[in-house]
Amino acid sequence: MERARAAAAAVRDPELPMLTLADLGVLRSVAYAGDGAVEVALTPTYSGCPALAEMRAETVRALHEAGFPEVRVVTVLDPPWSTDWISEAGRRALAEHHIAPPGPAPHPSDPVPLTLSPTRTAAPGVACPLCGAGRTEEISRFSATSCRALRRCLACREPFEHVKEI
Repeated sequence: MERARAAAAAVRDPELPMLTLADLGVLRSVAYAGDGAVEVALTPTYSGCPALAEMRAETVRALHEAGFPEVRVVTVLDPPWSTDWISEAGRRALAEHHIAPPGPAPHPSDPVPLTLSPTRTAAPGVACPLCGAGRTEEISRFSATSCRALRRCLACREPFEHVKEI
């Protein structure tokens, strides 16, 4: 089973190709099913994630290439994926590719604060992955994907993407 897990874990995320599915935290489990197939459980970053079909196809391809003829990929939505599941190696890879990694996600039992303010404010804690300055502003709540926001550093003035906390 270690060989099957290694093959599935090496599959790259189609939207963040510097991360593997394991680094992103969407690879939930790899196990033999009762009928002899390898069953892989994936948890998408959100329930409508358009990359899930590509993740499934690439996982099946990788396991077939590793010599596993019967592969089944199932989607697991409970518990929902959290940015806390991104590995430390994944966070480093994001930063190395100039994408600000997410901070800690709010705990589900924490109250949700209501803040009435303009949407384009400097968020504390989102450091620029290019120069390291802590003063940044949100330019757009959505970037190349729904999981990322577009920000700008107020020190070096360069734009960068930020993986949102979920």
